[in-house]
Amino acid sequence: MYRQTAKSLLTYDYKTDNMSCYLNIIVIAVEVKVVVVVAAATAAVVVVVVVVEVVVVEVVVVVVVVVVVEVVVEVVVVVVVVVVVVVVVVVVVVVVVVVIVVVVVVVVVVVVVVVVCSSSSSSSSSSSSSSSSSSSSSSSNSSSIVVVVVVVVVVVVVVVVVVVVVVVVVVKQYCRSCSSSSSSSSSSSSSSSSSSSSSSSSSSSSSRVVVVVVVVVVVVVVVVVVVVVVVVVVEVVVVEVVVVVVVAVAVAVAVAVAIAVAIAVAVAVVVVVVVVVDVVVVVVVVVVVVVVVVVVVVVVVVVVVVVVVVVVVVVVVVVVVVVVVVVVVVVVVVVEVEVIVVVLVVVVVVVVVEVVVEVEVVVEAVLEVEVVVVVEEEVVVVVVVVVVVVVVVVVVEVVVVVVVVVVVVVVVVVVVVVVVVVVVVVEAVVVVVVVVVAVLVLAVMRSGLYGL
Repeated sequence: MYRQTAKSLLTYDYKTDNMSCYLNIIVIAVEVKVVVVVAAATAAVVVVVVVVEVVVVEVVVVVVVVVVVEVVVEVVVVVVVVVVVVVVVVVVVVVVVVVIVVVVVVVVVVVVVVVVCSSSSSSSSSSSSSSSSSSSSSSSNSSSIVVVVVVVVVVVVVVVVVVVVVVVVVVKQYCRSCSSSSSSSSSSSSSSSSSSSSSSSSSSSSSRVVVVVVVVVVVVVVVVVVVVVVVVVVEVVVVEVVVVVVVAVAVAVAVAVAIAVAIAVAVAVVVVVVVVVDVVVVVVVVVVVVVVVVVVVVVVVVVVVVVVVVVVVVVVVVVVVVVVVVVVVVVVVVVEVEVIVVVLVVVVVVVVVEVVVEVEVVVEAVLEVEVVVVVEEEVVVVVVVVVVVVVVVVVVEVVVVVVVVVVVVVVVVVVVVVVVVVVVVVEAVVVVVVVVVAVLVLAVMRSGLYGL
C-alpha cells in the first residue's frame, strides 16, 4: 500500500493540474463578467424605457391640460361677447324709444297750446258780438276741443295726460288774461263788424283744429311704425348674433375634441411601441446570457443602437404631435377671432343703419337738431363699446396663443434634453463596461498563459 501511494505521488503531473485550474478560473471569470455586463445593460435599457414612458405621459398630460384650458377660455370669451352685444343692443333700443316718447310729448304739448290759445282768443272775440253768433262759435269750438282731447287720451299714457292737463290750465289762464284787453277794445265796434269777425274766427279755429288733429295722427302713426320696426329688427339681429356665436362655439369644441382624440391615439401607439421594444430587449438579454463575451459585446452594441433609434422615434413623434396641436390651436384661434370681428362689424353696421334711418324719419316729421345730436351720441357709444370688445377679444386670444406656444416649446426642449442626456449616459456606461470586460479577459488570459 505504502509503495503504491508513494509511486502515485511521484508520478503525479503537477503542470497538467495547474493548467486545468487556470482554465477553470478563466471560465468562471468570463461567466461572471458576462453576467455583470448583461445585468448592467438590462438595467440601463429598463431605466431608459421607464424614463421615456414617464416623459411621454407627462407630455400628454401637459398637452391635454393646455387644450382644456384653451377650450374653457374660448367658451368664456364667447359668452362675454354675447352678453356685451345683447346689453349694447338693449341699451340702444331703450334710448331710441325714450327719444321717440320725448318727441311725441313735445309735439302733443305744442298742439294743445296752439288749440287752447286759438279757442280762448276766438271765444273772447265772439263774446263781444251778438248773442246768436257767440253761441254758434262757442258750440263749434267746444266740439273741436272734445275731438282733440279724445285723440290725445288715445295716444299718450297716463303720465303724459297729467302733464298735458297742467300745461293746458296754465296756458288757458294766460290766454284769458291776454285776451281781456282785446275783448274790451272790440266791444265798442259795430254789430256788423262783430258778426263778420266771429264768423272768420270760427272758421280759422276750425281749420286750425283740423290741421292739428291731422298732424297728431300722422306723428302717432309714424312713431308706432318706427317703434315696431326697431323692435323687429333688434330681435332679428340678436337671434342672428346668438346663432353665429353658438356655431362658433360648436366648431371650437369639435376641433378641441378632435385634437384630444388624435393625441390619445398617438400616445397609445407610442406606448405600444415602447412596450414591444421592452419585451424584445428582455428576450435578447436572456439569450445573450448563454453566449460568449464577443457575442455579448455585439448584442449590447445592437441594443444601444435600437434604444437610440426608439428614443429618436419617440422624440420625433412627440415633436410632430406638439407641432400639430400648436398649428391647430393657432388656426382655431385665428378663425374664432375673424368670426367674432365679422359678427361685431355686422352688428355695428346694422345698428348704425337702423339709427340713421330712424333719425331721418323723425327729423322729417318733427325736430331736427335735438334728435340728431342725441342719436349721434348713442351711435358713438355703440361704436366705442364694440371696438373695446373687439380689442379685448383679440388681446385675450393672442395671450392664449402665446402661452400655449411657450408651454409647448418648453416641454419639447425639456424632453429633447432629457432624451439626449439619457442616450449619452447609456452609451458611456456601455463603453465603460465593454472596456472593463475586455481588460479583465485579457488579464486573465495573460496570467493563465504565464502560468503555463
